[in-house]
Amino acid sequence: MTREEILELLRSVRHPGQGDRTLEELGMIHSIEGSTVTLAFSKRRDPLAEYLIGATRAALIRGGVKDPEVKTVVLDEAAPKKKAPEFSLETLTGVRHIVGVASGKGGVGKSTVAVNLACALARLGYKVGLADADVYGPSVPLMTGTEGATPMAEEVDGRELILPLEKWGVKWMSIGYFASRGQALIWRGPMASNALKQMILQVKWDDLDFLLVDMPPGTGDIHISLLQEVPMEGAILVTTPQDVALADVEKGANMFRNKQIARPIFGLVENMAWFTPEEHPEEKYYIFGRDGGARMAEELGIELLGRIPLVQSIRESGDAGTPVALGSRPDSQAFLALAGKLAEKLG
Repeated sequence: MTREEILELLRSVRHPGQGDRTLEELGMIHSIEGSTVTLAFSKRRDPLAEYLIGATRAALIRGGVKDPEVKTVVLDEAAPKKKAPEFSLETLTGVRHIVGVASGKGGVGKSTVAVNLACALARLGYKVGLADADVYGPSVPLMTGTEGATPMAEEVDGRELILPLEKWGVKWMSIGYFASRGQALIWRGPMASNALKQMILQVKWDDLDFLLVDMPPGTGDIHISLLQEVPMEGAILVTTPQDVALADVEKGANMFRNKQIARPIFGLVENMAWFTPEEHPEEKYYIFGRDGGARMAEELGIELLGRIPLVQSIRESGDAGTPVALGSRPDSQAFLALAGKLAEKLG
């Protein structure tokens, strides 16, 4: 490809924190040599650096560039170095409890539970934040009605920190705020892990009682990197009652219990425990099996923290960007009860 053809591909990459301008408009394209693009950053650390690198590589791949490479160069390297590290645990010093919300497989409603649990904890009077760590399928912006919003950055002690969005008494952060809707984040493991650390360790959380981390499904290298570098106190596991989900949640439990990880599991949440028609709230239909979560919790030796029914309003509320935990219906009460149990368990 010619330089002009590659430049045309890169015009789809925009900097959310700089007025949505292109890399070319910002003068960030330092050089183009074959399939290698070098981005120029100023001596001040850009809080969206990992996102821009990943988005650049994704644009090249979508345009048909084979094995593209994205390098970076820092302008004015002779300038005094910032004394603060790239990622620092200092941003978490005011956080009392960091709790992962995990699942062995996708499709069990993990993010729905995480978002509603965060809102329920806030309703109980706690200071709450949620970091959307599902870098390949971020859903927090849609489920909270914050799509299209772009977090700002603020310099604190020589470091630029991302300011989380605040709504319903919860601080929200997601990689989805820095990618256009429908954009595929084509990232390898290390790049995804760095972006994930940015979404947690480069955010100005301030004082929180709970920071929930909506983890990606599975048990891969991203999970290991997250658990080794973020002082997560423990996790809750989300499953549905069906056997295929229960088999995978056991693998998730074994990951947290691995000697190299060694994090406690605070309990299990059985999502979609039964279906209840909205017009007949007293009826229960066990579509995915009955009491599977209770049996799995007993086998794993952990507490069954809550059972969330499959109700149409939960799906509708999530799609509408208004979590059902903000209401007063029976399904709302189920999330409030879950929040109360978790808070009591952690003291």
